[in-house]
Amino acid sequence: MTGQIVVAIAIAVVALILSAGLYSLWVGGDVSRTWSNRLMRIRVLAQFIAILIIMAVLYFTSKS
Repeated sequence: MTGQIVVAIAIAVVALILSAGLYSLWVGGDVSRTWSNRLMRIRVLAQFIAILIIMAVLYFTSKS
């Protein structure tokens, strides 16, 4: 049960970062120049961490 909560939080964080990045692209101008690329790089890192969390949860729940 705790693993499912951690996975849900990781996925929600990735979705929020993706939404913020897409919004900054949509707004355009100075906001887009400063934040869109940075947010997309952070999203890639967050996705990597989320995948690691999902794989760890799957590994430890299958051991039980």
